[in-house]
Amino acid sequence: MEKDEIHLRRLPAAAPWGPHAGSEFHGVDFLPEDLNEAPEETGMRVNKKYSCLPAEEKGIHIINIRAIEDIGYDQHESTLLNSLSKNPDADCKYGLYFRDGKRKVDYILVYHYKKSSAGRTLTRRVHHNDSSARSTKQDQPLPGKGVQLEMGESEPHVDYHEDDKRFRREEYEGNLVEAGLELERDEDTKIHGIGFVKIHAPWNVLCREAEFLKLKMPTKKMYQINQTHGLLKKINSVIQKITEPIQPKVAEHKPQTVKRLSYPFSREKQHLFDLSDRDSFFDSKTRSTIVYEILKRTTCTKAKYSMGKGEGRKKETTLLNKRRKCGKYGITSLLANGVYSAAYPLHDGDYEGENVEPNDRKLLCEEWASYGVFYKYQPIDLVRKYFGEKIGLYFAWLGVYTQMLIPASIVGIIVFLYGCATVDENIPSMEMCDQRNNITMCPLCDRTCSYWKMSSACATARASHLFDNPATVFFSVFMALWAATFMEHWKRKQMRLNYRWDLTGFEEEEDHPRAEYEAKVLEKSLRKEHKHKEKHRYFPEETANKWRQRTDKEKLTWKDRFPAYLTNFVGIIFMVGLTFAIVFGVIIYRISTAAALAISSTPSGRSSVRVTVTATAVIINLVVIIILDEVYGCIARWLTQIEVPKTDKNFEERLIFKAFLLKFVNAYTPIFYVAFFKGRFVGRPGDYVYIFHSFRMEECAPGGCLMELCIQLSIIMLGKQLIQNNLFEIGIPKMKKFIRYMKLKRRRSLDHEEHMKKKQRYEVDYNLEPFAGLTPEYMEMIIQFGFVTLFVASFPLAPLFALLNNIIEIRLDAKKFVTELRRPVAVRAKDIGIWYNILRGIGKLAVIINAFVISFTSDFIPRLVYLYMYSENGTMHGFVNHTLSSFNVSDFQAGTAPNDPMDLGYEVQICRYKDYREPPWSENKYDISKDFWAVLAARLAFVIVFQNLVMFMSDFVDWIIPDIPKDISQQIHKEKVLMVEVFMREEQGKLQMLETWKDKDKKKGENCNNHSPRLSRSHSGSLSSCHSYPLDV
Repeated sequence: MEKDEIHLRRLPAAAPWGPHAGSEFHGVDFLPEDLNEAPEETGMRVNKKYSCLPAEEKGIHIINIRAIEDIGYDQHESTLLNSLSKNPDADCKYGLYFRDGKRKVDYILVYHYKKSSAGRTLTRRVHHNDSSARSTKQDQPLPGKGVQLEMGESEPHVDYHEDDKRFRREEYEGNLVEAGLELERDEDTKIHGIGFVKIHAPWNVLCREAEFLKLKMPTKKMYQINQTHGLLKKINSVIQKITEPIQPKVAEHKPQTVKRLSYPFSREKQHLFDLSDRDSFFDSKTRSTIVYEILKRTTCTKAKYSMGKGEGRKKETTLLNKRRKCGKYGITSLLANGVYSAAYPLHDGDYEGENVEPNDRKLLCEEWASYGVFYKYQPIDLVRKYFGEKIGLYFAWLGVYTQMLIPASIVGIIVFLYGCATVDENIPSMEMCDQRNNITMCPLCDRTCSYWKMSSACATARASHLFDNPATVFFSVFMALWAATFMEHWKRKQMRLNYRWDLTGFEEEEDHPRAEYEAKVLEKSLRKEHKHKEKHRYFPEETANKWRQRTDKEKLTWKDRFPAYLTNFVGIIFMVGLTFAIVFGVIIYRISTAAALAISSTPSGRSSVRVTVTATAVIINLVVIIILDEVYGCIARWLTQIEVPKTDKNFEERLIFKAFLLKFVNAYTPIFYVAFFKGRFVGRPGDYVYIFHSFRMEECAPGGCLMELCIQLSIIMLGKQLIQNNLFEIGIPKMKKFIRYMKLKRRRSLDHEEHMKKKQRYEVDYNLEPFAGLTPEYMEMIIQFGFVTLFVASFPLAPLFALLNNIIEIRLDAKKFVTELRRPVAVRAKDIGIWYNILRGIGKLAVIINAFVISFTSDFIPRLVYLYMYSENGTMHGFVNHTLSSFNVSDFQAGTAPNDPMDLGYEVQICRYKDYREPPWSENKYDISKDFWAVLAARLAFVIVFQNLVMFMSDFVDWIIPDIPKDISQQIHKEKVLMVEVFMREEQGKLQMLETWKDKDKKKGENCNNHSPRLSRSHSGSLSSCHSYPLDV
């Protein structure tokens, strides 16, 4: 046989030759050139499907004519050319269907392959789809997968690692075929070195798995949904007419008056379901979910080098062999080990371009994933239909949260406008701005800072009133009740969605163990087995078998995980300490920068010292927070991985807890410092508190720290939303997409013919970003929820900025899911999981924090105390003077007095500072005064009253609003009653049929008895048949 010749041959059924003998393989490959030594070389036909070799295989000149006849091509040249001129890609809708154009592609497996140096021609298109393939015995060899070399020949160089992956793929795909799936391989793609396995689930497999998964499917029975009557009906109709322009134009979003009764699918009760159109009975989301479940539980347990024979095997191969003795490799393990590089369901088609067929993806892009429809409601039912319940619940929650921000934003704007309207009537700020009040304040730093006039802080005092006014207290109470109402509203919305999506009664079953967990358990069992063999080297076989059965039930205990738990504890403590250290470093920066700017000789420079220091410090904090957010995300994932959680759900919950804890501390530590610690431990003139004996602790402004807290909160919140949430989400995917495009462009320039071909659907989807889960999406919204609720007393405009961000965020996430990500596997879920508990925790914490912000950070309580205890005329006149203490400049410590005491133009004897202390002429000078204790008692009393009152009101809201809407509970009850009626009618029908058959049986029996004996003897067979009827109910 010449070098450039390839013949298609038929292998005999009982020809167990080659290294694959006994392996579980199916499919078709072109045979290698040295196959002519195999016995009984005849024309080959397997699965009645052949794929044409690609044009790039230049080494093919002769093809067996008999094989062409088998394929169905006519020997006439014109017919052959006509058949080859057809575009097969158009028939299969460019990858959405198999090559026959009938079977839909439900899932895709992607793998990397290398051409073997032994001269083999790899498979281009392989079909695992015929029923004969599934009935083939597993010990039959797969033609063309490899040839055993003759004893005298030298073994060619083989990459054992790649060969091992290939054999595991072949075994796994063979097991998938055994499970009933139909496969088709394609390596003739525009992406060189990448192969695709298309998977189709036939009808019987879909029915079987739907029954296993207890999927609720719509039955033939339809019932009327309870409608409102009277005034409520008129109000609902008016609301529908008003909101019609903002409703998405999708069929799933229209209000329904009838609903199909749903029931867990059962093959024995197929007559209950509407199976008139089997192709659409299971939608693409359900089909991909079913296939993914099969992929997860289907395992491969052996490969080419399992026995470990031969020389020159590498250590990594030996390790794989050890694991393969007991290990089971599902799709998660195969992806983790690099056997497959990706696995994903296909998108429904293109979402843009001319002559694009209508599909759900295109509809979602037009009515949901577009900034032009930002004012419309989300088509949540269509989102659920396309992406599954888990993603649908996320977007439903985000929509409810955004809607609830509208009233909070309106009230926040009203509070802010109230502050603007009353700023000129605020007596304390007017006293501070009055130049006639000759109040000289003590220096803000040692030596370089001089005395200053209180009136120079006029702008800060007026700005503080915008956020520190009586309306702020009302807004804090309102936001606490708002958070409770939001949680209750979401629970009710969630129940409505559960009813609409047929999730009532759904319970999540325990997930499959993760690949890493199985590997760890296997490693533990191997260690125990090794120790057991060392101790009991001469044990009988029965005892060894019992030991092996015991190790099969091995699992990880807390002792196995103790090193990981210790690492987690130390790591989290270290990260929290690192956050505190960075905040401390920023404090040092603020103090040193304030001292340096105070040396400035220009009056304008001195007056803007506080604003400059605050703004630059907050920007530094923002940059550090953004960087540490990414670092902490990676560290939280690593800490969770070394714990080796058993299931994906456990992994996700532990990851969420660690990531939230670290990111919460990272985002809110600078804000907590300004709110509760800044200016609290300063000391007093002549006895200041120093850091490292050189840096004096910074003080709050005369108007209080609330204004600075507002600046800090607003810059961090807006910066995170603008940079991290939006620019990163837009910029990074665009950059990755551009890099992939440039790489592909460089490859395409090598082959112009390949470039001109239209890509298959699975090739296009492979170039999209893989879905990384919903944790990042939830996390940014939860952190934002904290900004909105925790410190809302200092920044009433926080809900407004959150609302504006979320309007963009919804469309941004929608566009990302529809156009930039591979289609995720649909996951059933009835709630948002651990995130709901985190939200409730933040809501409870917000009440406590706002109570402390109002009582300790703002001047609300000192003003009340002054108004009702110390004011002579019942007004706030004299409040500023009441909050200031006096200090005799002669009591400064040596080296701390100002270098220029005459900076104001006159000699200063007494300066003022903000505190409640005895004056220098008192017997107990500079001691804490009684006023301090009166204000402290009032503050603590306010915290206790506010916290308990608001908690009680929140719990009352929680109690008064039922979790399940009344109409939904009625509909659920109605469904149960209707289902009972359906089964009762079915039972009655069965009984009637049985009675009818019994009557017929009696009549026929009587007729048979009335026959003559001779006739009866001659027709004994007929007589016996009179009493036997097949009964199939």
